[in-house]
Amino acid sequence: MEVQFREFNPFDLWIWLEFETAPSMMEQQYIEELFNSWFYLGKLGGFNAENLQVQDTGIEISYMEYNNEEAENMLMSPMHNMSEFEYLGTWGRCWFDLGTSDLIAIDILINALYQLSKEYVKINKLIIGGENQDWQVNRKTQTIFADNSDF
Repeated sequence: MEVQFREFNPFDLWIWLEFETAPSMMEQQYIEELFNSWFYLGKLGGFNAENLQVQDTGIEISYMEYNNEEAENMLMSPMHNMSEFEYLGTWGRCWFDLGTSDLIAIDILINALYQLSKEYVKINKLIIGGENQDWQVNRKTQTIFADNSDF
């Protein structure tokens, strides 16, 4: 899977996938579940790089003392919005407002898509940001995105 970055605006971000073939209904379900799960983790503030206490401790975490006060005093970093996933031929796309979530979210998404591409649905290309010459964004309809605030 080739990964490309284009113009990046975390508050107006298109993520594009180019598949080897047009994805089947089952393959679409895998893709959509991954993106929905990623978004829900982001909506709950899961991609907060300020609070990586376990990661920062290292590999020996047996009997680690988690600092709840430190976690409580961190600023929230939630994602705000996503659209429904769309498909056109061998392309898929989804729009996001990443809000104040940290960029660790992008790394986690790339890692998950790599594994998904190896095992379930072949993804030729992942494009993060910008526009796609093969499928133009209609800016007039961009306001019709699902709020997803009541998940």
